[in-house]
Amino acid sequence: MTDRIDALLQVKRTALNARAYRQELLASNIANADTPHYKARDVDFKGALENAMAGRAPGAQGLTTTSPRHMKGDTAPVAAANVKYRTEFQPNVDGNTVNMDVERAAFAENAVHMEAMLTFIRSDLTTLQTAMQSGA
Repeated sequence: MTDRIDALLQVKRTALNARAYRQELLASNIANADTPHYKARDVDFKGALENAMAGRAPGAQGLTTTSPRHMKGDTAPVAAANVKYRTEFQPNVDGNTVNMDVERAAFAENAVHMEAMLTFIRSDLTTLQTAMQSGA
């Protein structure tokens, strides 16, 4: 039964994790707006979700294990492999590519998407709870 619940929530959980990682990147961009030569980064969300759903590892290389007791090295966020540098709209003298208007808009949009994803997950869990209560 837990396999069915996990399968139901897998896509949404993966999407929420990618959105959370993107939110961290955008916050980092905003925090480094005055750092010389800082290059703004963002996540290719569609590519990250496609890679995750296809079962591809986040990084190009995995960790080498020499014992079956070694832990798996797949702790990197799914979206980490899809981080791209943002193209600059107007070059700064100090080489920084952060555009605060773009970053704030992307941050707010991503927050709305995260809230929607949480609402969908909450709805799925409420439906499951109702089904379990009526079946008991």
